[in-house]
Amino acid sequence: MIVRIVKLRFQPERISDFLKNFEEIKEKIRNAPGNRLLELYQDLENPELFFTYSYWESEQDLENYRNSELFHSIWQETKVFFNAKPEAWSVNKLVALP
Repeated sequence: MIVRIVKLRFQPERISDFLKNFEEIKEKIRNAPGNRLLELYQDLENPELFFTYSYWESEQDLENYRNSELFHSIWQETKVFFNAKPEAWSVNKLVALP
């Protein structure tokens, strides 16, 4: 299981645009082959700061998604909302307590 964490900062006036767009695409991302979870978080103190967490069955599934037409179309539409360069990490989940 690969966990992908992406940190996103948006222009304040574009947050509602991002959220509307995310609402429209979230099911497509979640239904990508190998995706097992998709979550979106917004920072409590800085409303411009968001994080996505996605769980992937394998690194190859994540790479297939990142190289897909779906990802490229989403990225083209979303990147115009940023006010800082996104940061991303791929990590192994070591412990999870229900």
